[in-house]
Amino acid sequence: MLKIYHNPRCTKSRQSLDILEKSGEEFEVIKYLQDVPTKDELRKVLEYLNMPAEQLVRKNETIWKENFKGRVLTEEEILDAMITYPKLIERPIIVKGSTAIIGRPTERIYDLLD
Repeated sequence: MLKIYHNPRCTKSRQSLDILEKSGEEFEVIKYLQDVPTKDELRKVLEYLNMPAEQLVRKNETIWKENFKGRVLTEEEILDAMITYPKLIERPIIVKGSTAIIGRPTERIYDLLD
């Protein structure tokens, strides 16, 4: 089953959700700003994405710039930052089985659906 880590206020996230709705596939919507993933869930998503935590951070967010920019952080510290400030998590993330993608550009979702 598919999962989408979704922010309803994000255009790309809404577009991704629309693609999933039209796909006919069953999926779960996780509004990650309200239902913040645990550290273990984030680790699993990062494993599926095959990337370090730092690559999943939205570095243009004011929260990042004011609190973390220019600091050398461990993987654990970055995970803690994303849990404390879930707005820092790049979106949308679509998970299918043990594979995940960031839906930017949204066309990448089609590769996951095939």
